[in-house]
Amino acid sequence: MAELRHSSSLGSRASNSPMKRDAVAVGGDSSPLIPDNHLAHDDDEHDRHSSKDRDRQLCSFFTDDPRVSPHNSRISIFFTLLLLLVGLVSLFRIFHNLNAPYLCKKDGIVLHCPHVKESPSLWENPFSSTTSWKPCAERQAGVLPELPPENETNGYIFIHAEGGLNQQRIAICNAVAVAKILNATLILPVLKQDQIWKDQTKFEDIFDVDHFIDYLKYDVRIVRDIPTWFTDKSELFTSIRRTVKNIPKYAPAQFYIDNVLPRVKEKKIMALKPFVDRLGYDNVPPEINKLRCRVNYHALKFLPDIEQMANSLASRMRNRTGSSNPYMALHLRFEKGMVGLSFCDFVGTRDEKAKMAEYRKKEWPRRYKNGSHLWQLALQKRKEGRCPLEPGEVAVILRAMGYPKETQIYVASGQVYGGQNRMAPLRNMFPNLVTKEELTTKEELDGFRKHVTSLAALDFLVCLKSDVFVMTHGGNFAKLIIGARRYMGHRLKSIKPDKGLMSKSFGDPYMGWAPFVEDVVVTHQTRTGLPEETFPNYDLWENPLTPCMCRA
Repeated sequence: MAELRHSSSLGSRASNSPMKRDAVAVGGDSSPLIPDNHLAHDDDEHDRHSSKDRDRQLCSFFTDDPRVSPHNSRISIFFTLLLLLVGLVSLFRIFHNLNAPYLCKKDGIVLHCPHVKESPSLWENPFSSTTSWKPCAERQAGVLPELPPENETNGYIFIHAEGGLNQQRIAICNAVAVAKILNATLILPVLKQDQIWKDQTKFEDIFDVDHFIDYLKYDVRIVRDIPTWFTDKSELFTSIRRTVKNIPKYAPAQFYIDNVLPRVKEKKIMALKPFVDRLGYDNVPPEINKLRCRVNYHALKFLPDIEQMANSLASRMRNRTGSSNPYMALHLRFEKGMVGLSFCDFVGTRDEKAKMAEYRKKEWPRRYKNGSHLWQLALQKRKEGRCPLEPGEVAVILRAMGYPKETQIYVASGQVYGGQNRMAPLRNMFPNLVTKEELTTKEELDGFRKHVTSLAALDFLVCLKSDVFVMTHGGNFAKLIIGARRYMGHRLKSIKPDKGLMSKSFGDPYMGWAPFVEDVVVTHQTRTGLPEETFPNYDLWENPLTPCMCRA
């Protein structure tokens, strides 16, 4: 191959002149009729004449030489104007990009974000992402209440907030919004005991009721209990005549006006049941969405002892090495219930898989059926990114992002399925990994153990205060954390792994470390809680940008 390249290059150099090419073709030597120096002289003369012609043409293009035709003159003017126009457009675009708000736009499932001059950081988003938007759902100073007296509202509404802490939080925000839509008085919601959580926590055991009512007094009238004139309180929980049950999921504001308001006016007190996700996002007035943000980010405050304990935990995380360090909060959703409910397949022993199959058959018999279809379903779900990340997978992704072994990680999680064996890869790669139980004494946590919701509140606040938050699966906890960190300022990183792409990389036997790192870094540049354009049916709790934030 080297010989072929050498001969071809010699051939190309030997045939610069047409006469030389002819000579080579005839006998391989120069023609005896033409001396070599004469050939060289002709080549030099030709090059000089060609150069002069080019220079003359170029100069005449930009001058008013009378020898140049009017046609050429018009062409030169046209191209000059065109170059000026292109230059002006380029300058405008550069200026616009330098001053444009940092906002990512969705194209299908792809996020396109403006280029940022700042170098990426492991611990914070670019500064420019915090300078274009500010929170604006807070109560305006000096605004006088426009609410009618309690006895002049359209009636009372009452809800049971079901599920875990964060599902209950969303239900409370929606209840305030519905009360505003109906111009009704809201009875303080009851936190209903859930079959999974089995918690008896009351509203006042977790939230500051006085602050809640006072902060919203200009928006909605809220009372602590059912009015005294309503004697049969049990009827409110059991009677069909006192309950509205036909509310569809993500119902529009108009549905409540047309279907719920007449019954509230007639009966004066009505319970809304069930009340999980019973109010839409893009089919309600913008001020209602802003009110929901006001409730979520300003009115709902945890009790002072919960706030203080969370502050203490965050401080301990930052000072575990004796000097101030940033810390990461990891919401690891890999409990037995989540693994079972996902119906995904995970690496494990034959015995583990058999026990999980029995567990699924018992808990979700309709979905389990005979189990024959589950393998194909599991493969499909993994390709679509709908399976929880395993602790070992999380470790590999974080290392690929550049987080070192010394990273301080706070884990918010229930009991991990598979126990210490399943956690070993994550702990080995990131040994500075702790839970709230490891950061506190038994006595410190005893006061919170009587309410499961209080322990969840501690995890929520420590994750909220972290320098970087990483989620491993969807759910209300993660989206409320990401939304609140966006509302507080987009500088705080909230990493949302692309599980679909990661599953392809993990399943590729030919994937090397270098291309894997590149895939991880490039994919997650825009999945860190940056300002993101909203879209129809978007989730207000994960992205409060448009209704609840304003341009700075």
